[in-house]
Amino acid sequence: MRQFKRTTLSLAAAQALVWAATPALAQNTPAPAAAATPAADKAPQALETVVVSGRRAALATAQKLKQDSDEIVDSVVADEIGKLPDRSVSEVLQRIVGATMSRVAASNDPVHFSVEGSGVNIRGLTYVSSTLNGRETFSANQGRTLGFEDVPPELMAGVDVYKNPSAEQIEGAIGGLVNLRTALPFDFPGFKGSISVDVSRNSLAKKNKPSVSGLLSNTWNTDAGKFGALIDLAHSLSSNRTDGLVLDPFYKASPTETHWYSRDMSWKQQFYDRTRDGIYGALQWKKDDLESSLTFFRSKFQFNWNENNVSAQVDPYNVTVLNGQYDANGVMTKGTLTGKALGNGAYDGLEVENQTRYSKRNSQTDELAWKIAGRVNDQLTLTSDFQYIRSKTNNFDSTVGTAVSLPKETVDYTGSMPKLVFDAADMAILNDPSKYYWAMMMDHLDKGKGTQKAWKGDARWVFHDSKILNDLRFGVRIAKRDAETINSNPSYNWATITHAWQLGWNIGDLAYITKAPDIPVYKNTYGDFMGGGKANLPALYFPAASVAFDWPNSYNKLHQLYLNECQAFQPGWDGAGCPQQANSIQGGGAWHPTSFGTDPAGRNTQAETTTAGYAQLRFSFEDVGAPIDGNVGLRVVHTKNSADGYTILTTQAPPPGAVGLAVPQLTPFAKEQNFSQSFTDYLPSLNLRFKAAPDLQFRFAASKALARPQFNQMQGYLSMSQTIEVDATVTPPNVKKINLTGTASGNPELKPIRSDQEDLTAEWYFAKNGSVTVAAFNKNLKDIIVNQAFNRTVTDTSGKPVNFVLNGPVNGAKGYARGMEFAYQQYFEGLPSLLQGLGLQANYTYVDSKVKRYNAVYTGYCSPGAGQDNLNLYINGCDTDGRSFGDMPLDNLSKNTFNIALLYDRGPISARLAYNWRGKYLYGVALNSDNTGPNQTNALDTNPASATYGQHNLPVGLPLWADSYGQLDAGLHVKFGNDLSVGLDATNLTNKTYKQIMQQHIGMIGHNYFTSGRGYRVSAQYSF
Repeated sequence: MRQFKRTTLSLAAAQALVWAATPALAQNTPAPAAAATPAADKAPQALETVVVSGRRAALATAQKLKQDSDEIVDSVVADEIGKLPDRSVSEVLQRIVGATMSRVAASNDPVHFSVEGSGVNIRGLTYVSSTLNGRETFSANQGRTLGFEDVPPELMAGVDVYKNPSAEQIEGAIGGLVNLRTALPFDFPGFKGSISVDVSRNSLAKKNKPSVSGLLSNTWNTDAGKFGALIDLAHSLSSNRTDGLVLDPFYKASPTETHWYSRDMSWKQQFYDRTRDGIYGALQWKKDDLESSLTFFRSKFQFNWNENNVSAQVDPYNVTVLNGQYDANGVMTKGTLTGKALGNGAYDGLEVENQTRYSKRNSQTDELAWKIAGRVNDQLTLTSDFQYIRSKTNNFDSTVGTAVSLPKETVDYTGSMPKLVFDAADMAILNDPSKYYWAMMMDHLDKGKGTQKAWKGDARWVFHDSKILNDLRFGVRIAKRDAETINSNPSYNWATITHAWQLGWNIGDLAYITKAPDIPVYKNTYGDFMGGGKANLPALYFPAASVAFDWPNSYNKLHQLYLNECQAFQPGWDGAGCPQQANSIQGGGAWHPTSFGTDPAGRNTQAETTTAGYAQLRFSFEDVGAPIDGNVGLRVVHTKNSADGYTILTTQAPPPGAVGLAVPQLTPFAKEQNFSQSFTDYLPSLNLRFKAAPDLQFRFAASKALARPQFNQMQGYLSMSQTIEVDATVTPPNVKKINLTGTASGNPELKPIRSDQEDLTAEWYFAKNGSVTVAAFNKNLKDIIVNQAFNRTVTDTSGKPVNFVLNGPVNGAKGYARGMEFAYQQYFEGLPSLLQGLGLQANYTYVDSKVKRYNAVYTGYCSPGAGQDNLNLYINGCDTDGRSFGDMPLDNLSKNTFNIALLYDRGPISARLAYNWRGKYLYGVALNSDNTGPNQTNALDTNPASATYGQHNLPVGLPLWADSYGQLDAGLHVKFGNDLSVGLDATNLTNKTYKQIMQQHIGMIGHNYFTSGRGYRVSAQYSF
C-alpha cells in the first residue's frame, strides 16, 4: 500500500505542495496531518522535504507543484518570505506560460498607459476567474475578478494558474483560474519574522517612493491544542510619469481625392501616484483530528492621476497641407499642417485644447473567512468554510481646458516615431498668454460596492481496500453576491466654455484667460518630454490642477465666462437663454453638475445567487500495473440573477390629418423594472495522467466551463424612442418613415459564455529544477458576448406588439481559441567555477482564434448615425471614408507571446535578466475613448449609391491594436548571512516605447506612442 510521506516546508512550499496533492483542501487550512491520517493512503507520490530559500529553491518548488498536481497548473512561489519577484501580481502572472498582461489602464480605456498593468489574459482569453486561498474573490471596480494590480504582492506566498478546471473548483473560468496564496502560522516551526523596505524611482517622474512590509508569526503548543497567529502588513508607494505622442486618423478631402492626411498631431503627459496597502491576519488551531483557521485579508488601493493632454479641435476638412509628401498609396509622410486658407496667403490656425485632468480613485476589498475541518473516522473528513467579502470603490474625475490656435505644425512620419516641429515664430505666439482662452470642462463621478456571503461544505471519503479508487470528494457551495455601481449621468458631462467654432453663433468673443486672472493657469514647458530629444514641443498654458479638483466651484466660475460672452453677443438673453451648443448633452440653460445617484440611468444594481454541488472521484491504476491516475467529476450549478432596471419610452405623434405610414399608438412611460432569470449548468471534467517514466509524464484534460457576464454588461436601463419622418411640403402631410430605436446600457438577460475544452501535455522533469513541457489546448466557445442590435417588444394600445431595435450586448457569437505552449527551465551543471549557478527559463505561447456571429452583419459601407441603425459600426468598424472592415479576431488576444530569463544563483548572489514579449492584438473597434471612435462623426461618405455621397456625416470606428511590445527587466540580490539580503531591480532597461496602431484601408498606422522611462528599486529584507 502506498504511503504518503509527511513534508515540512517553509512558507509557500509547505501548503503549496500539500495543496497541489489535495486541491479540495487548498483553502487556507491545511489538511489533517498525513502521518496521522490513514485516509491519506491513496494520496499522490511522496514528496521530499524542500526548504524555500532563494530563487533556485523557489523554482524547484514551483516545478514540483506542477509535476505532482492532479491538474494542469503553473505556479510562482515567493523566493523569500513575502517576496514575489515583481512589483505587482499582474507582472508576476505575465511570466507564466500562456498568461499575458495588459499595459493599459483599462480594457475600455486603452489610450492611457499603465506601468504596472491592469488585467491578465490566459491563453488569449479575458474569461479569467480569481480566488484567494481557493475562495472566490473580486474587486468592486473589476466586477467579477480581483484587480491583480491592486493586490500587494508582498502578502503573497505564491500564485497558481489552473488551465483546465476540475469539478471541485469554483466555476467561472474558461481562460484559467488564478489562485493567490497566503501563508498560515503552521507553515513555520515556531516564531518567525521578516521586514522588507525598498525605495523605487521612475526616470521620468523623478520621485523616490518608499515601501515597507513585515510579517510576524508564532505557534504555541498547549493542553488545549496547538495555536498559531500571523500578521502580515504592507504599505507601498509608487510614482510614474508617461509621455505620449498622438497621431490622429487619416482623412481625404473628397471621394475622388487620392491623397490622405492626418488632421493633427498632439501630445500628452500623465502623472500617476499610487498607494497600496495590505493587511493579512491569520489565527490557526489544531487538536487531534480537528483544526480551524480564521483569516482576514484587506487590499486597499488609491491612485491620483493628473494628465496634461493637448487635444485637437480641428475639422479635418478645414486643414491645409503645405509642402506635403506622400507615399505610393497617397498617404502623407511629411509636410506642414495648418488651418483653412483665408486668402492672400494667410491661413487659419489649428485649434487645440490644453486639458488638465485630475482623477482620484479609492478601492478596498476585505475578506473574512472561517474554516473548520475534522476527521470523523479513518475514512471520512468533513470541512466547513464560511466567507464574507465586502468591496467598495469611488472615483472623482475632472477635466478643464484652455485652448489656443497653433499657427502650424511641421510633421514627419517616416521614422519609428512621428516627429513634430514648431519654428521660432510659432513658439513666440504660443508663449504669449494673451492668445489663450478658456475652452471646456467635464466632470465624472462613480462609485461601487459589492458583497458576497458564501458557505462551502466538503467531504472526502477515502477507499482503503481498493487498488484503483483513491478517494471520493463531494460537497456543496452556496453564494450570494450583491453589486451596485453608480455612474454620474451623463457619465462624462462635457460642456463648452468658448471655442472658435462658437464665434458668430452664440458668442461674440473668446473668454481669454486674461479676462479671468482669479482662475489660475500655469506654463508647461515640456523640457524633458519623453526623456528629451524626441519632440520639439512649445510651452503651453494649462489650467492649474486646483481648477480641476475645485469642482463644482471652479466650474461655476468657468461657465460664467461663457455666459458673459453669450450675453454680450445677444443682449437681453438671461443665463437660461444662452444655449450651450447645438449638440450639447445638457442642452440649453445654465451649467449644472452631472447628476449622481439620483438618475436611474446611472445606477446598476445586481443580485446573484449560485448553488453548486459537485462530486469528484480520484483514482490510480498503479497497483494494477498501469501508471495512470487522475480524477473525474461533475459540477452542477444553478444561477439566479436579478437586476433592478428602468425603462423609458418616448413617442412622437404625427401632425393632424397626416397620411402615409400608420404610426403605432404607443403610450409613453418611464418606469422601474426588475429583470430576473435563472439557469442550470452541468460541468463535467476529466483529468488523466500517464507516467511513462519517473521523470516523464503525459496529461489529458477535458471539461465544460463557463464564464459569467460582467455586471456592467447586465445593467437593466433601456431607453426606447418612436420618431417619425414627415414630408410637410405636401398636403396633407405624409409620414414617410417610422423609427423604432433605442439604446441599452446593458442586457440583464445575458447568459454565460460557455466552453468545451481539451488539453494535452507532455512533461519531462529531467532535474530538480529542470524541465521541458509542451501543451496543446482547444477551447470551443459559444454565446460570446458582443455588441449588436437586438429587439425589445412593446404592446400598443390595441394590444399589437411593436418591435424596437436596440444596440447593446448580446450572446451573439461563437468561436474558438486554440494553440500550443512550450516551457523550459534549467540550471546548468558542470560549468566552470564562475558560471556555476547559471540557469535559463523560457516559454512560448501560440494562440489562434476565430469569431463567427450568429447573425452576421456586413456591408461594404457604413451608414449615418452612431447608434443601432449603423449595424456595421460596432461589429466591423468604419473608416474615415465610410468603408467598413470585417473579419475581426477575438479582442485582447495575441497570437505569439514569449518569456526568456537568464538566471544566476550561486552562494549569496541571485540575479535575473528577464525579457517579456507580447505580439500585436486588437483592443476593439469603435472604442469611445479617443479620436478613432464614434465620438467623431465626420467620416466622408464615399458610397456611390448613398443619398449623402460626398458629405461628412458618418461615424468613425477604427479598429485599434496594440503593437508588439517587449520589455527587458533585471534584478540583483545579495544575501549577507542567513538573515539579511539587499537587492537592486530595474525595469524597462531599454526604455522601450509602447505603440498603438489604428487600422485603416490605407494601412496599419501608428496612433499612440507612450514612453514611461526606466524604473529602479533598491530593497533590503531582514528575517528573524
